[in-house]
Amino acid sequence: MPFTRRHLLGLEDVSSEELTYLLDTALSFKEISEREIKKVPTLRGKTVIGLFYEPSTRTRTSFEIAAKRMSADFVSLSAATSSVTKGETLLDTARNLAAMRPDAIILRHASSGASHFLAAHLDCPIINAGDGAHEHPTQALLDLLTIRERKGRLAGLTVAIIGDILHSRVARSNIFALRTLGASLRLVGPPTLLAPELRTWGEVTTDLSEGVHDADVIMMLRLQLERQGKNFFPTVDEYSRYFCLTERAVSCAKPDVIIMHPGPINRGIEIASDVADGPYSVIMDQVTNGIAVRMAVLYLLIDRAKAEPEVEAETQSQSAAGGMDAPAPRLRRNVG
Repeated sequence: MPFTRRHLLGLEDVSSEELTYLLDTALSFKEISEREIKKVPTLRGKTVIGLFYEPSTRTRTSFEIAAKRMSADFVSLSAATSSVTKGETLLDTARNLAAMRPDAIILRHASSGASHFLAAHLDCPIINAGDGAHEHPTQALLDLLTIRERKGRLAGLTVAIIGDILHSRVARSNIFALRTLGASLRLVGPPTLLAPELRTWGEVTTDLSEGVHDADVIMMLRLQLERQGKNFFPTVDEYSRYFCLTERAVSCAKPDVIIMHPGPINRGIEIASDVADGPYSVIMDQVTNGIAVRMAVLYLLIDRAKAEPEVEAETQSQSAAGGMDAPAPRLRRNVG
């Protein structure tokens, strides 16, 4: 099943077939970043706007590199240097940007649902680059691609997600996608950072050793102090004492476990440096795969309008040649 959605706002309702198609497409783009000349003409003449209302290093840079490697023009705006500082609303800002006819808008915003709001009002594709504590779909997709590369599959794996799950949009997108693709989840953290509904999504424990026992994948989360309006634990030192991933904790997992973290890392709080930089860590692989995933997402959303007539034309041709028995049409790849 091809990915034919207009926007990428989250992964909660994305099917296993669509997720697999996204990952396969990302894998096909990955080799472009290994070439001596890392650029293809796939999105030449297209314009992508990155609208970031929150600080971002990896996501913003990754989207920009992804767009440029496909020859698209990338315009990056931050709230601190835009008309937002003069009191302009998100919708007015976005409408003005949309009037300049971009081919996609990437939005990061502190409010959950901000990308859904824009998608309801604008015609061009909207890509959610993280909205509040809701979802961060491209981060989850690059996590899935990294796991699949290392483990060869996603179904049947035990994935331990550890830390500030309550405030983590990365965790929510990963939970939705991993469940859809057949992985088993263990959710680990202080009881105050484990929402009651999590118990319907996987095993829940407040014991780090129990959570990582025989795990295939350990996914650490950043402690999001900026999203916490009240104290969810006594001190950061106490949080670290119980939930920082150390080599001793890793020894409880499977011998071929992989360690993940979406970044930025709070070393010594969520994860010890010797674990973050150790042999089980795939954190840098996650960053590398982020470009391939975002190339795939931009390609599938922006190229959709161009691909549909190809499908239609191909369908007409097949219909003329073989009627109802002709093979089903496939989207043509044009990655350069």
